[in-house]
Amino acid sequence: MTFAHPLTRIFLFTLLVVEVVRADPAPASLFTDGAVLQRERPIPIWGKADAGEKIVVTFAGQKREVITGPDGRWRVMLEPLPASATGAELIIAGNKTTTLRDILIGEVWLCSGQSNMAFTVNRAKEAAKEIAGARFPSVRHVTIERALALFPNETVKTSGWQAATPENVGEFTAVGYFFARDIHQKLDVPVGIIHSSWGGTPVEAWMNGPALASDPAFRVVSERWQESLARDPARQEAYDEWTRQDEAAKAQGAGAQAAFRQQNPPPTAPRQGQTPAGLYNGMIHPAVPYALRGVLWYQGENNTTRASEYRALFSAMITGWRAAFEQGELPFFWVNLAGFQAPDPSGRNYAFLREAQTQTLALPNTAQAVAIDLGEAKDIHPKNKQDVGRRLALLAKRRLYGIPCDDTGPTYASMTREGSAVRVRFNFASGGLVAHNSPPGALELAGSDKVFHPARGRIDRTTLVVSSPAVPEPVAVRYAWQNFPLANLYSGAGLPVVPFRSDDW
Repeated sequence: MTFAHPLTRIFLFTLLVVEVVRADPAPASLFTDGAVLQRERPIPIWGKADAGEKIVVTFAGQKREVITGPDGRWRVMLEPLPASATGAELIIAGNKTTTLRDILIGEVWLCSGQSNMAFTVNRAKEAAKEIAGARFPSVRHVTIERALALFPNETVKTSGWQAATPENVGEFTAVGYFFARDIHQKLDVPVGIIHSSWGGTPVEAWMNGPALASDPAFRVVSERWQESLARDPARQEAYDEWTRQDEAAKAQGAGAQAAFRQQNPPPTAPRQGQTPAGLYNGMIHPAVPYALRGVLWYQGENNTTRASEYRALFSAMITGWRAAFEQGELPFFWVNLAGFQAPDPSGRNYAFLREAQTQTLALPNTAQAVAIDLGEAKDIHPKNKQDVGRRLALLAKRRLYGIPCDDTGPTYASMTREGSAVRVRFNFASGGLVAHNSPPGALELAGSDKVFHPARGRIDRTTLVVSSPAVPEPVAVRYAWQNFPLANLYSGAGLPVVPFRSDDW
């Protein structure tokens, strides 16, 4: 198989014109009319123009000048600014002038993950009511279009920034919008949501190259991917041919290789959106280093069959993003997976993935919103995204904005044996424990044989006493340790108990 003729024609044409085409000064993809910039932090503004061109950026009384490098890239840094009540113009002047209008200063959050983050307002619970009530011109949203890339992209297509109005909000990420609305109503400042997600994708697709190379154990990701390619020989052959031509271009210099890659995207992989680092390269890197307050993440369903890998991969992904955005330990909040009756023989794959998410809290400046009680047995995309957004907003309110509130449900602390029962103690249970609608459910006990049996629970203020006639000498307890458990334990503030197990079997 070969596709040398069309590619060669394009390649040669590109080499002929690459030196003579002139580019108007262009800001990076996220800088459009209506954008929200992060308050109270240095604000990077960047883009491309001709090599050696003088660029002058003017905004909110500040002026910055820079000369582009040989590759035409430019970047300036504005001093931190307070939140704004009205929009202002951002002017970028070079050989030509670009004026961006109605730019606000407020809180900016990057929302990413797979289909439950991609889930839009027009599919959420009470969608018609939510859309009709969306009259928040200072809450704004931009979608980064789906893009897969083998190498870090500099640009990407976007929807442009849109205000939260009935005309626009239906296509917003529901989790991101309900979070942003809550924050906006509490702080009375503009809130911007950058939405970059792709349904059905694994965490390794969102990791950057350095993260994937950071641990020898991650070689299994590349090996698994190569095996996947090998099962589709036609596409593998196309990819191999493209690689040969890319190497030939590289031999002629970095500029020739860049021109070749720009004109000739690599062939589509056998499984769209699965390529390791492919979605980071295509959909996150173009946003680097946009100033952010933090990241919201909803993903994990596509890693449930490999939950034992997830903690290390997810932790490396977060560390890699933080290094790329150059904003220190950027706050990173995620959704602990909702209940779903996934068709796996054990019935527990989701439980182990949730555990891996909880273990990732060992990283600083991280937090999770538990959604175990918000799932739907037969639908992996539960419609109640309002409570997901609200629980994420609680995390931001207390941890970043200094607003007193409970933001975390009771979390397993310890277990002690009391005769034929065990007593479970929790952190973050000062308001007591509450079982909604019925006695505490989803409890299991095991003895030294490591066989778990259903158990009953009795609330004793801030502790839980668990017993089972089938386990007279219990040594381990579990709660909500299934894909779709009857998880009905909450704190007095209405936040769910985090699924837990006392064993490590």
